[in-house]
Amino acid sequence: MALRWTPHGDGKALAPGDVVKPDERLSWPRMVGFGAQHVIAMFGATFVFPIVMGLDPNVAVMMSGVATILFLLIVQGRIPSYLGTSASFVGGVVAIRAAQGDSATVTGAILVAGLVLAAVGVAIHFLGVGVIHRIFPPVVTGAVVMLIGFGLAYVVAQFYWPKDQWVALATMIATAVFLVLFKGFLGRIGILLGLVFGFALSWILDLTAGKITAPTATGQVTSLRINFDDVAKADWIGLPHFHAPSFRASAIVLVLPAVIALIAENVGHVKAVGSMTATDVDPYMGRAIIGDGVGTAVASAVGGSPTTTYAENIGVMAATRVYSTAAYYIAAVIAILFGLIPKFGALVSATPAGVLGGVTVILYGMIGLLGAKIWIENRVDFSDPVNMVPIGAGIILAVGPVTHQITGDFSLAGIALGTIVVLGGYHLLRAVAGRPVKEVSGGEIGFERDASG
Repeated sequence: MALRWTPHGDGKALAPGDVVKPDERLSWPRMVGFGAQHVIAMFGATFVFPIVMGLDPNVAVMMSGVATILFLLIVQGRIPSYLGTSASFVGGVVAIRAAQGDSATVTGAILVAGLVLAAVGVAIHFLGVGVIHRIFPPVVTGAVVMLIGFGLAYVVAQFYWPKDQWVALATMIATAVFLVLFKGFLGRIGILLGLVFGFALSWILDLTAGKITAPTATGQVTSLRINFDDVAKADWIGLPHFHAPSFRASAIVLVLPAVIALIAENVGHVKAVGSMTATDVDPYMGRAIIGDGVGTAVASAVGGSPTTTYAENIGVMAATRVYSTAAYYIAAVIAILFGLIPKFGALVSATPAGVLGGVTVILYGMIGLLGAKIWIENRVDFSDPVNMVPIGAGIILAVGPVTHQITGDFSLAGIALGTIVVLGGYHLLRAVAGRPVKEVSGGEIGFERDASG
C-alpha cells in the first residue's frame, strides 16, 4: 500500500546486509532524519535549474514535493524516488527566452511536454518497455542528451559570460574544484557551492570595486552585480509567485526533445532502484513515466519547473540501505513547507549573470558528456555510417545553433532541429540499409547524474 508501512525489525538499526524495503519503515523520528537527507540531496539541482531557466525557485521546490507525492501514489509505493527539477528542458527553455517568450509561455510548453511524457508512460504500461528500446536505442538517447548539453554553449558565450567575465571565470574554477575535491554530500552539491561562491564574490566586489559595465540587448549598462530590491520586498512567510501557463506551438516544439531524455532517465533510474531492492520493476515502468509526466504537468500548471526522478536520491538510498517510501513522503512535505519562504527564493533569484556563466559552462558540459557515457556503456559503433551520419549532423545543428525556417512565422532551431534529425535520420537510414533495431535491456539506456539534476 502506498500509505502504509510495516515496522522493520526493532525500528532502530539494520543488521549487516539488511535493507528497509519500500513498504517498510524504521521509527518515525529516524524516518524524519532520512527524509531530511533526501531534501538535502535534491536541493542543489532543484534550486539551480529554475534559476537558469528564469523560473521561481521557491515554486520549483514546493512543487517538487507535490510532484513526488503524486509519483509515489501513481506507482503505488513500489518505486521509491524523488522528483526534482529536470535539466533536460534547459535548452528548450533558453531557446524560448531567446525568442522573447515569457515565463507563462515557458511553463505552457513544459506542461504539454509533461502530458506527452505521461501519454508515453500509458503506452509503455500497455505495450511493454521494449517499445522504448526499439524507438530510442542507446545511440539515439545518447545523442539527444549530448545535444541538449552542448546545444547550450551559445547561451554561455553570448548571454552569461560577457556580463562579468572575471566573476564567471572565478566561479567556473571554484565550481570545478568543489566537484573534484569534495567527496560525499559536499561533492554532490558542488554546483550549488559554486553558485554560493560566485554570489558571495559578486557581493564583495560590489562593496569594494563598485559598479560594472555590462552589455545588454539595448547597449552598455552600468550597475551593481547584485540587485537586492526584490529580496527586500519579499515576505518571510507566504505563497511563492504562482502563475498560469500560456501556449504557443513554436515554444512547445522547442521543449519536446526533452521528453526523449526524460524517458531514458526514468527507465535507467527505475531499473537502478529495482536492482538495489532486488525486485522486478518492469510492470511499474509505465506508471513511473506516467508519474513523472503528471508531476511535470501539475508543477508547470502553476509556474513550477519540469520534474524528473533524481539519481542523487538514489545514491542516498544506496548509502543508507533505506528504501522506504515513507522517507520520500516526509521529504516531499519538507520541500512544500520550504517553498513557503519567499524571501529566500528572491535571494537565490538575484544570482548575477556572471555567476550563472561560471556555473552553467560546467553544468552544460557535464550534461553533454552524459550522452557520451551512454554510448560508451552500450558500445555504440561509430564506424557504422548509419550511426555516425545522423548523430553527427544532429549535434552540429544543435550546437550551431542552426535555424530552419518552415513557414513565415514558424521555424525549427538548435536542439529541436537536431533532435528531429537524430531520431528521424537514424531510423530512416536503418530502413534504407535494411537493418532492424536491436533490442537492448532497460538498464542500458539510463544514465546517472552527478549534482546535475
